[in-house]
Amino acid sequence: MIWLASLAVLAPFAAAFAGMLLGPRLTRLLGGTNPVREGSPLRSGPALIACVSMAASLVLAAIVAFTVWRDPGPRTGVLTVIDTGSVPIRVGLQVDGLSAVVALMVCCVALAVQVYSVAYMDGDRRYSSYAAFISVFTSAMLLVVFAGDLLVLYAGWEVMGVCSYFLIGHHWEDRANSRAAVKAFLVTRLGDVGFLIGILVLGAAAGSFSLDVVLAKAATMPHTTVTAAALLLLAGVAGKSAQFPLHTWLPDAMAGPTPISALIHAATMVAAGVYVVARLYPVFYLAPAALTVLGAVAVISMVGSALAALAQDDLKRVLAYSTISQLGVMAAGLAVGADTAAIFHLLTHGAFKALLFLSAGCVIVVAGSNMLAHYGGLRRGMPITFWSMTVGLAALVGVPPFSGWFSKDSVIEAAQHSALHGGESAGIPVTRGWFSYEPLQQPDSISASALPHDWIRLGTHQSLDRVEGQATAVGYGPNFYHVDLPAGVAWLVYLGLLLTVALTAAYAARAWLMTFFGEPRGSYEIREAPKTMSWTVAVLAVPAAILGFFGLGADELRPHVGSAILALVLAAAGAGAAFLVWNRDPARDPALALGRLRPVFARAFYVDELYEALVVRPLWALARHVVIFDARRVDAAVVGSGRGARRLGGLLRRPQNGNPQTYLTGLLAGVVVIVAGVVIFR
Repeated sequence: MIWLASLAVLAPFAAAFAGMLLGPRLTRLLGGTNPVREGSPLRSGPALIACVSMAASLVLAAIVAFTVWRDPGPRTGVLTVIDTGSVPIRVGLQVDGLSAVVALMVCCVALAVQVYSVAYMDGDRRYSSYAAFISVFTSAMLLVVFAGDLLVLYAGWEVMGVCSYFLIGHHWEDRANSRAAVKAFLVTRLGDVGFLIGILVLGAAAGSFSLDVVLAKAATMPHTTVTAAALLLLAGVAGKSAQFPLHTWLPDAMAGPTPISALIHAATMVAAGVYVVARLYPVFYLAPAALTVLGAVAVISMVGSALAALAQDDLKRVLAYSTISQLGVMAAGLAVGADTAAIFHLLTHGAFKALLFLSAGCVIVVAGSNMLAHYGGLRRGMPITFWSMTVGLAALVGVPPFSGWFSKDSVIEAAQHSALHGGESAGIPVTRGWFSYEPLQQPDSISASALPHDWIRLGTHQSLDRVEGQATAVGYGPNFYHVDLPAGVAWLVYLGLLLTVALTAAYAARAWLMTFFGEPRGSYEIREAPKTMSWTVAVLAVPAAILGFFGLGADELRPHVGSAILALVLAAAGAGAAFLVWNRDPARDPALALGRLRPVFARAFYVDELYEALVVRPLWALARHVVIFDARRVDAAVVGSGRGARRLGGLLRRPQNGNPQTYLTGLLAGVVVIVAGVVIFR
């Protein structure tokens, strides 16, 4: 099993080097051209190598998932142990239900993106490097998913960041692309500093970076240590998953190629933060302060981004802010204890958001523009794209029976339970189905002497409470555990989710109506995108439509009548409002009805401008003063000392002019002076 997971990780990594080194030669052997032209994708060496290796990785991931489904339980394997002199690093992988399903989703989306890119990047001179970076990125994401050690996970985490920099800035000659790439790299690195420190704190406290050891010893760590580590990890999660306040890089990253948006900004890198929280969920269970912060960040991110999406003119930026909002929904689910529902929404979101980005790419290729104002009436000439994007938007809104309805309803139901019960989550079964992972170790397996001095065991309920009387971090019943939030935060999360449902329906309906309905607003020919693109989109529409049904086997993922009806009413209200405004004048943007609020929403509440004023400009000013100080003080001191030494050397070299007469005259003068001195003073 571990070997299969290892091969799934290594296949795209090896394909990256093979594509770069052997791809052009294979293209010539196949009779193709460099760069690849439309109509000859099967004659592209880099494309064949990338797609075949990704398909092989998908098959391996499917075998791993099937095996775990048939025989649930974690499997670990260690390649080698690196002795650091203190805490060892176990280079190994871990396979369980969580990693298996996420890896399968990653491989599916990556393969779709590789196939789609063959047509989308038609004629691109740097296609070989583009396909290679996608392969390396996919390998890094799979390493994060399968990692059995926190530092191995961190290695994949950072490789993803580097690859995203190169992929976003693929067309680096465009200044907007290069700036977006630099911004994404710097903002995510800022969060990664805290993420690395959090990993080091956990590793030092547990005496190992191995995931199973860290999770087993989490309950025995001091509460302050666990809380500090969880909050530091959240910094990296906020950066990678584009959550407030480190969310500003994602909308600008839309400057990169659209397939990259589908891969990085829908199903993989931005989902990595949510995945890590789920993977280390026992740590967050024991840190109620971290879950409270996560809940507050989730509400700000999902509501604020949904409002921003409502006023965007660029179709890709609508989807970018939608991604931030939906990641906030996942974070909200994790905050209220619905970890399984959050991961299920991660899977469904990966399917329908990849579908939406690739559908948007079809529209952009045909229209030659990202702007909604340049579309209109496209459903007549683009039926495949129209119906596929309709499925994706329906799943995004949560229309039954599409996938998003099942997963989003599960999160809303959990938030509703938490709000109505004073912040206490529903009981989470300790023993779950194959779609699970190593749960938090129950207190029965922890000896009283192993507990830290500031934790005690109370009563027959067996819950771990703070001696100071703070809210319960984790409560255990005979067959379940639960997490508590402050009641105010629980209500904030619940109401934020309901508002997000209505706003999501509104901006999705606006994008759908402006793109496919009304009169055409461009001079281009309305036609379907190339088959490689349109059929890839059509295939992705299938999981986006039916993936939700796979959650019916778990009690916590089944729809609940009350929350489902409420969410549908709110979604109908949001979509209906957008339709009524649009129907008054189909040629007019419904966002104009926002009035003075539109520029505020369009600029995402001026957060970028705030960072520009508070961070960027002061840093630029500081940098200028440092340069001036360096030039006028540091450099001046160094240059001045050099000039002084040169002048002193000039004075000393005058007697040493190479003239023998001068030397002889000096010698005789010295002798005369010595003799005179001896005669006079004797």
